[in-house]
Amino acid sequence: MASALQTSCRVLGRAHARRANIPRSCRAIFFATRLGPSVSAYTPCQALPTRSRVPHLCCSAGTRRMAALAIDKELNPLLKGGSLPLYDKVDATHVVPGIRQLLEELEAELVKLEQNLKRDWESLVHPLERITDRLTVTWGIVEHLKAVKDSSELRAAVEEVQPEKVAFLLRLGQSKPLYKAFKEIQDGPGFKNLTDAQKRIVEARLKDATLNGVALEGEEKKRFNEIEQELELLGTKFSEHVLDSTKKYQKLVVDKADIEGLPPTALGLAAQTACSKGHEGANAENGPWMFTLDLPSYMPVMKFAKNRALREEMYREFITVASEGDLDNTPVINKILELRLEKAKLLGYKNFAEVSMAMKMATTETANELLEKLRLSSWDGALKDFEELKSFSKSKNAPEADDLSHWDLTYWSERLREDRYDVNEEELRPYFSLPKVMDGLFNLAKYLFGVQIEPADGMAPVWNKDVSFFQVKDLAGEPLAFFYFDPYSRPSEKRGGAWMDIVVGRSRVLAPRGSSVRLPVAHMVCNQTPPVGNEPSLMTFREVETVFHEFGHALQHMLTKQDEGLVAGIHGVEWDAVELPSQFMENWCYDRKTLMSFAVHYKTGEPLSEDVYEKLKAARTFRAASLMMRQLHFAMTDLELHGRFKVGGSETVYDVNRRVAEKTQVLPPLPEDRFLCSFLHIFSCKCLCCLAHLSECLLAAASYAAGYYSYKWAEVLSADAFGAFEEAGLDNENAIKETGRRFRDTVLGLGGGKPPLEVFKSFRGREPSTEALLRHSGLLAVAS
Repeated sequence: MASALQTSCRVLGRAHARRANIPRSCRAIFFATRLGPSVSAYTPCQALPTRSRVPHLCCSAGTRRMAALAIDKELNPLLKGGSLPLYDKVDATHVVPGIRQLLEELEAELVKLEQNLKRDWESLVHPLERITDRLTVTWGIVEHLKAVKDSSELRAAVEEVQPEKVAFLLRLGQSKPLYKAFKEIQDGPGFKNLTDAQKRIVEARLKDATLNGVALEGEEKKRFNEIEQELELLGTKFSEHVLDSTKKYQKLVVDKADIEGLPPTALGLAAQTACSKGHEGANAENGPWMFTLDLPSYMPVMKFAKNRALREEMYREFITVASEGDLDNTPVINKILELRLEKAKLLGYKNFAEVSMAMKMATTETANELLEKLRLSSWDGALKDFEELKSFSKSKNAPEADDLSHWDLTYWSERLREDRYDVNEEELRPYFSLPKVMDGLFNLAKYLFGVQIEPADGMAPVWNKDVSFFQVKDLAGEPLAFFYFDPYSRPSEKRGGAWMDIVVGRSRVLAPRGSSVRLPVAHMVCNQTPPVGNEPSLMTFREVETVFHEFGHALQHMLTKQDEGLVAGIHGVEWDAVELPSQFMENWCYDRKTLMSFAVHYKTGEPLSEDVYEKLKAARTFRAASLMMRQLHFAMTDLELHGRFKVGGSETVYDVNRRVAEKTQVLPPLPEDRFLCSFLHIFSCKCLCCLAHLSECLLAAASYAAGYYSYKWAEVLSADAFGAFEEAGLDNENAIKETGRRFRDTVLGLGGGKPPLEVFKSFRGREPSTEALLRHSGLLAVAS
């Protein structure tokens, strides 16, 4: 039997060897490596190690190494150079050998580029794009799987090879030959003949190199590189602590009285969770019910549970995630802030906020000016919101009316919203089934941007059975892009939140053989309520907005017309402008024609009533001032921590949070509030376009660290952009189509090929104004 298996494996091996172009004289090594010195009769061929000890045989060391590398590429799904990643095949065992092999090859390519530098575009930029793209795409597969299919084995593999990946990025970012070559292009007579996109690439590479420490020498350079390595590890540790701490909390409820007020969808999910944790027979009607800190489980408790003690317990757990014991992120935060400040000073900046702003539209001054303007427009409204809650809860004879606490705000806000607008979020779920919402979203994309989106399941391997794959085409049927959609929460393996990531970007240089351009591919990842039983996923309105938001990011990536890969889609777009398309798309959730196209009861087919639509639209500005202040609190705390704060000084990070809260929160945070310990955006952001800005994000601060203000900065742009459609007349189909095509050609089409302010002015015809944002938020009268 062993002999038969080995014969079979040899036949397979010869086929692999031919495909790998291994010389016939070296194929014995291939077979020995494939089979190993002691193959068990029962060992599946594909389960064998990809690299084993082999005899010297007749080949030189170099040839043997080439053969081994070819074998690894042939067998390691992480390195297979197909058009789409083999997500269903890649696992933790492939990461270390695959990334090490890739880095070795990229180092050789970089050395070759540096030694044969020519100061023309194709000889410099095209090889550089190939190098950065290979690492971006391959490491992107690993990072993506870690975000959606986490495991201890994958963590260990990433931890082992991550320092080597960072070292290569530093080596690339600090390459003096490349820096000098780009500088010569910028200073040379041919620079004026480059396209706008090419000029942006040159300028960005020079700035990126500066922020990567290209000018540092000796001990300063050594210390800078040590800091980058440590920051990368700390960011990973931060996110892992959050995930592990979130998973750790499980609240099992057996008494039906304790879950009074919770809607059927929440109870169904809680029973389903209980079943998955070993409580067989759990059901929505009789329990038991298990609640977690995952948002689809946590938020219904805060909104609907009459049990105040349950709300308090879960709130306290939520604000102290990753703040205790081995999972305490406090020392991680302090070390991150300390190292970021040291890094900033090595680069010649006063603080890390200045480093962050070097890659953004805003400066620290203009960012703070915007936040303060919005704060002044919202503070009185937030005070009024709180007084209304107190009065309303008192009118309902709530014992806590005179002493409302944090775990009461969401609950009583929901009751007041229901009372004022007669809109119950849970009662609306049946009108927002995921299939209908996606149909409506795709129809909107066709209407505005002239694209059609079709299911393409089966065309691409996926990492989970719930993941869908789609193809984007123009109206003539020509493919433009592709994207994956992973909609549901999976607390045991998937990090929270929602994001869009790049799989591959549009590029002329990297076009497949026979094509003029490589088409872009994206991920869209959400954490919405999963289906319960045989019903589809029934979404809250906020979950609908989230899908529209992430699709906006994906559209900018997919509908770019920019063929220079380094500035195509969201590549090269300043961080405080990348939220423009996403927040723009959210506005369409309140457009009557759009909403009514998909708001249909999933069982009866009954459309959402006109009356409910009007109430939903009216409720858009409900507690808008309080919601504004919440975002401003995050943004202002972020800038304080990365601006004036010093670790070991008179204040702790929590003191800073409380100090900022004095002017942003009507209700002061609890003494034990540790929300900073789970503030992933500024301490461990791996979302949106980090893979588009691989070197910038890791090494030049293109992230939400000292950049959380970007949400409000971009919301000014997005609200003003939507204002163009309002001015055209939302019922005027021809005008809307014309405006939509202009939005596609400018905001979505130009990518990072032009400065974002120029892009905005190309669409809007003028500079942005805050008027539309304040009007949409119901705060315009207060501002004036």
